[in-house]
Amino acid sequence: MTTQKPPAVPDANVPDELLKGTTLLKVSEKKQKRALFRIDADQGEIVYESKKSGIIPIECIKEIRAGPEATYYRAQFKLSAALDSRWITIVYILDGTYKTIHIVADTVDLYNAWLTALNRLHAVRAGLMTGLGNIEIRDAVWEKQYWKGADQGGDSKLDLAEIEGLCKRLGVSLTDTAIRALFKEADTDKRGFLDFESFRRFVKLLKRRPDIEKIYAHLGKLDSSADAAQLFAKYSPNEAIMSLPAFTSFLLSTENGPFSELHDPVWQDMTRPMSEYYVSSSHNTYLVGHQLVGVSTIEGYIRALLHSCRSVEMDIYDGEDGEPVVYHGKTLTSVVPVRQVCEAIAKYAFVTSPYAIIISAEVHCGIKQQDVIVEIMEKSFGDKLIKSPPGDRPELKELPSPEQLKGKILLKAKNLMVTAKLAALQKEKITAAAAAVEAANTSSSDSSDSGASILDSIKDKWRHARKKEKKQPMMSVSLAELLVYTVGVKCFGLSEDYAPEHIFSLSESRAAREAGKDMVRHTQTHMVRVYPKGTRVNSTNYQPQMYWAMGAQVVAINWQTFDLGYMINQAMFQRNGRCGYILKPDALRAGGEKLLEKRTNHRLDISIISAQQLPRAKDSTTGREIIEKSTVDPLVHVALHVPDWMASPASNKEKEPITKVCAQTTVIKNNGFNPVWEEDLMLPFECVGGMMDMIFLEVSVRDDGEDEGAVAKYCLPLGSLGKGYRHLPLHDEQLSQYLFATLFVKVDVVDL
Repeated sequence: MTTQKPPAVPDANVPDELLKGTTLLKVSEKKQKRALFRIDADQGEIVYESKKSGIIPIECIKEIRAGPEATYYRAQFKLSAALDSRWITIVYILDGTYKTIHIVADTVDLYNAWLTALNRLHAVRAGLMTGLGNIEIRDAVWEKQYWKGADQGGDSKLDLAEIEGLCKRLGVSLTDTAIRALFKEADTDKRGFLDFESFRRFVKLLKRRPDIEKIYAHLGKLDSSADAAQLFAKYSPNEAIMSLPAFTSFLLSTENGPFSELHDPVWQDMTRPMSEYYVSSSHNTYLVGHQLVGVSTIEGYIRALLHSCRSVEMDIYDGEDGEPVVYHGKTLTSVVPVRQVCEAIAKYAFVTSPYAIIISAEVHCGIKQQDVIVEIMEKSFGDKLIKSPPGDRPELKELPSPEQLKGKILLKAKNLMVTAKLAALQKEKITAAAAAVEAANTSSSDSSDSGASILDSIKDKWRHARKKEKKQPMMSVSLAELLVYTVGVKCFGLSEDYAPEHIFSLSESRAAREAGKDMVRHTQTHMVRVYPKGTRVNSTNYQPQMYWAMGAQVVAINWQTFDLGYMINQAMFQRNGRCGYILKPDALRAGGEKLLEKRTNHRLDISIISAQQLPRAKDSTTGREIIEKSTVDPLVHVALHVPDWMASPASNKEKEPITKVCAQTTVIKNNGFNPVWEEDLMLPFECVGGMMDMIFLEVSVRDDGEDEGAVAKYCLPLGSLGKGYRHLPLHDEQLSQYLFATLFVKVDVVDL
């Protein structure tokens, strides 16, 4: 009898020569070496000769660059430009670290074969890692992967021992007797082994969902005469009553995803002034590691821009050869030329979003290299670069909108001349105020101690302003011409008169001290950038929603660190078509002052029903599952991260103004495949001005007794959370979605 073969996965056919292996040139900064490379399409891996790992899981690939797109590395290695037409660079994550591998094919035909196969395989898996849905393809990938992994003998037959090994690998919590019973039920021809078709029957039995069956039975018949006509047309086109399989497919579909606008296009009004939007922002974009000794590279810019980041940072210094460079000043970080950074920005700026890029620059150069910066930007960006001679500009009444600035690149840097004028005005105000108080005290024969106290306070401010007076370094006029809608100035307090284009940057500590209604009022018409404090040398992050809740628009995150702050930032900017701009809540825009006075109490009710195919521990070098560590004792931890609405943490500088409300389930022993909890958790919280999108839900599946982070997690803004029964697609620590892992929940938000 001919055994059945796994179903074909669309666009995943790989030429035989790549399955068997071809010799390619593996290139690194230190050496070049010829090695045999092959594709294991079923396992979803690139396998190559190496003393270390020699394996790249295709689902771990973040980007495939080829030909001219990979020129940066070829030039870095000082190799011939003739290699460009046969060069492929693969960027991937393994054990939480970005890695690259560079390969060169011997011929253009072989290069094209490799590039086509890699792009197709990657596209299939990438498509499965953007939420739910694609059930048939997902099942086909799963069946091919685990069929091949279980077939130790390579004879396309699985005996009972191989099936038991597979169940151990999957973390299935069944006795040997139960596994044997399923094996016999799937082996309908009683041959003592499973061919592929029998294997599929076994998998269907193994993946049976009693939890969904219970819900389906409780709901009764799903009548297509209800409002769900479109769903019936898709999932039950020829039936008046939706069947259990159709109902299950719907529950796992994109139509029933937990993130209500995950797959929506840009839908918000993009014609409001820029000050009314949050902007996805990166801090020290050039670093890919430690703040003091990390590596400066264009990779940070490419990664951020490909994730729709719209504000990137440069710290620019004089270069030794007359070319300005980017690095973290007064540290041991390496340098990268401004020219290379600008070329990377020009190439990747609008790949994932058409909306404006803001380059936030700290310029520490002399006049000569400031002019070089301008020349580089004008050459790299062309007419995309916003510029205007300061003397020819009409006075702005309000900032332009994201729609008006589509496809444009804005430079934001401190305008030293404007800052000096604001400082002089501040000094005049302080002097005038001191004179007025002194005159009032002189004219009154019984001046009070409080009057003297006010005068002393003003004199202190005046002395402080005098003390900080220093000769301002010169600024290039051509550089000032690039500062149009994002003119950097020093913050002299929130009560000062700033032009709409004036933007100041505050450290997280200073921003927290300024939190309050004055900050909300200021950010209704002006932009504010917030950045991590300097003591975060390991590139950790704050929780950005605490600054979004006070109105700050450009809240910069260390994108090289995959922590809670990074996760919240990524969850926020999954919204609005992932364009990098989010319209601020009504309460934080002009006219929303009364909304800020409205405080409401709510409760998140979340039933943790079950999990499906939780990931197993993986080897840090190969990315493959460690069979010996396949046992998981899962529990689910649920947390709400709520801003401490309009409160200042000045009284306790060590505590972030975030309220964390959390709860967790009990532990399920030895079951990572299909644990069932059916436990109800309730989390009370307070909301101000209806700003549910400033509250973030974090769901973590943890392994009881293990301290090394979560097994899998999911995060989204509470305002975007769909109610009812939902499957949460689970992610790893780097926020890459697992292909097959989900958490089944029922959600509701109750008004108290």
